[in-house]
Amino acid sequence: MSARHADAHTALWPTLGLTVEDGDRTPLDLNELFGRDNPKVLEIGFGMGDALAAMAAADPGRDYLGIEVHTPGIGNLLALLDEREREAGATGNVRVARGDAMQLVHRLAPASLDAVHIFFPDPWPKARHHKRRLVQPANVALLRDRLRPGGVLHCATDWPDYAESMAATLDADPELERAGDDRAGRPETKFEQRGARAGRPITDLRYRRRT
Repeated sequence: MSARHADAHTALWPTLGLTVEDGDRTPLDLNELFGRDNPKVLEIGFGMGDALAAMAAADPGRDYLGIEVHTPGIGNLLALLDEREREAGATGNVRVARGDAMQLVHRLAPASLDAVHIFFPDPWPKARHHKRRLVQPANVALLRDRLRPGGVLHCATDWPDYAESMAATLDADPELERAGDDRAGRPETKFEQRGARAGRPITDLRYRRRT
């Protein structure tokens, strides 16, 4: 981490951080984690955290839990939250987890999430690696189970073949219905801008759990 990231990590991790241990299936109470009973949003793989920080700041009525394994990204998000705390005096609706995302999801109660965000996950472009992709039937079924009825699973990618695979997988889930293909308030990230400059089309897919 840079010195800026390290300072933010030291200041905020004890109160905002959550380490997801391998093999831990202890139920995780999100209301207890945030200290309030508000709608919850899970972002899987938040990268450098720019989108998560911006969405949480613009949406104070919901609580945002982001999980990532990339240490610099965790440090950068904590630095953004530290700056927000200095400017606005609050970081209350964000928590930051480190570890395996699906391990975390297994610990959540059914129907405990208002939304799940999966923005620009690793596309694993080689065919022999496609089985490692996050958006696949078993993971989608588990994520959908954690959504409340009417909750939204929002995915975005800049890889056309992954977009097709995502859409086919999500369409095949009997308890999900297409809710739109627009950004729906998702901020544009630097990663996304690089993809667009490289000529890769951006695809957003939003699905709602049937009521």
